[in-house]
Amino acid sequence: MMGNVEKAKKYAQHVLDHQEEHCEENILAASRFLRDLDNPEFEMDEDMVDFVVHFIEHTIVHQQGDDMFAVSIRNKPLLLQPWQHFVVVNLFGFYIKGTNERRFKEALIMLARKNGKTSFTAAIALAYQILDTDSGSKCYIVANSVKQALEAFGFLRFNVERWNDKNIRIKDNNQEHSITANFGEEGSFFIQALANDESRLDSLNGNVIILDEAHTMRNSKKYGLMKKTMSAYRNSMLFVISTAGDIPTGFLANRLKYCQKVLKELVKDDSFFIFICKANQATDGDVGDYLDENVLKMANPSWGVTVSLKALKEEAEQALNDPQTRNEFFNKTLNVFTNSMNAYFNPDEFIASDDCYDWTIEELARLPIRWYGGADLSRLHDLTAAALYGVYNDGEKDVDICITHAFFPRVNAQKKANDDGIPLFGWQSDGWLTMSNTPTVLYDDIVKWFIEMRQKGFKIAAVGMDRKFGREFMLKMKQAKFKMIDQPQLFYLKSEGFRRIELKVKNKEFYYVHSDAYEYCVSNVRAIEKVDDAVQYEKLDGDGGTARIDLFDASVFACIQALANLGKNKNVMDYFD
Repeated sequence: MMGNVEKAKKYAQHVLDHQEEHCEENILAASRFLRDLDNPEFEMDEDMVDFVVHFIEHTIVHQQGDDMFAVSIRNKPLLLQPWQHFVVVNLFGFYIKGTNERRFKEALIMLARKNGKTSFTAAIALAYQILDTDSGSKCYIVANSVKQALEAFGFLRFNVERWNDKNIRIKDNNQEHSITANFGEEGSFFIQALANDESRLDSLNGNVIILDEAHTMRNSKKYGLMKKTMSAYRNSMLFVISTAGDIPTGFLANRLKYCQKVLKELVKDDSFFIFICKANQATDGDVGDYLDENVLKMANPSWGVTVSLKALKEEAEQALNDPQTRNEFFNKTLNVFTNSMNAYFNPDEFIASDDCYDWTIEELARLPIRWYGGADLSRLHDLTAAALYGVYNDGEKDVDICITHAFFPRVNAQKKANDDGIPLFGWQSDGWLTMSNTPTVLYDDIVKWFIEMRQKGFKIAAVGMDRKFGREFMLKMKQAKFKMIDQPQLFYLKSEGFRRIELKVKNKEFYYVHSDAYEYCVSNVRAIEKVDDAVQYEKLDGDGGTARIDLFDASVFACIQALANLGKNKNVMDYFD
């Protein structure tokens, strides 16, 4: 009979031999596993793996659901599929050589729905509780809502009740959802389901935390809190399980980028286990022919067991014919991120265009370009933005280049970053943002940025802005010897700049110096098409919302100036008369 570690090897080999039906992340994870088996820093504890597999397959049963033949699986043993074998061997088998310390402290398991990840993760969490009873194990299941957290908890409750053990107490009421086991000398464990309320999370102290459906999280604050709660345990495990969602700039989407770096060996993180099954995407985010069986198999490792290919194909057909269901299908069945339904742009298109170029700021300053500035100063207590826009002919085509910079008052930054999920501090450290030590953004900081850009060698011909939002700024810029042009915020004027940027992006002739902050703003633009190809745009979530588009707005202002001067030396307003 084949041992459990052998089964995991067999799975990894199968992935490498059939790359057409596995995604890039899954192929890299399989290669990583086979490499790690030979890594002298780790050792493999086969007995431990055998114990966990035996525990799951002999004591844990399905709570609900049908198999793909519509036969009920309630009360039937949870038999591990090849991919689940692979995960268990990785998580429980690898130890740091010569110690009792498990190698992996964190795991991201990201699959399409109906692949059984909630019950599987709950079973693993229970195995950890049984193994670590001697140190008083504590497990928390955290999700955006109690209802979501109760999915995994309900599964555990159903299983634990079957054991009829008098040492185990279950509370499941409006106030508390917990399982407490006290085995006297042999130790104890405690499992609790919680909604992810920050005030509660702060005081926890657990060795296993499951963070369910992480795609709803806008920022990493809760994740950071959970990491902190585990510091008392040497053998801890933080599980992040999810399908993709429609926040392409949220916590999970950024985590996915980090995982890809780890898998490609660009970043070393030996304590992080990654198992991702999703459809492969081109650089512009395109998933290709999603009616293709192989594309459907990539995101659904349980195909043929819990989900039939026939049902997946039917979903794909529906998504093809009904655009309304398409985003949901991309998120939940192909496990890829999409933009919110109302977003106008696809950020992947911007990234694909930007990736075609790689000039540094210093190189751009030396190019023979006339630059035009723009500033959006409508909210000084919030994100404010400045931009430079230039057109460079590389001998074949005109490439539009846009350099943006954001400004924010430090006083509100922490709150803003947490509440609205805007990575202000990340932008600051990457050089896309300046913080002012005052309650509102300082005009002087913005003027200073334009002066610094001029000192670097940028020939700035004119700067456009709406005078009613910044007369003082206008005056200070004139004193600094910049040519200023009053540019009222009229949608028919702004349409011109908007359409130009859109066109250039689609033709891969737009470069924004790889700015994450600019990408973030682009993903928040909602646009309403008007007559005569004009477009009126605004924030995705309307006036009172938390989304920000200020950097995009400043780029439109600057673009209009550049357009007005292409071949003409005129004021933008004359151009539109």
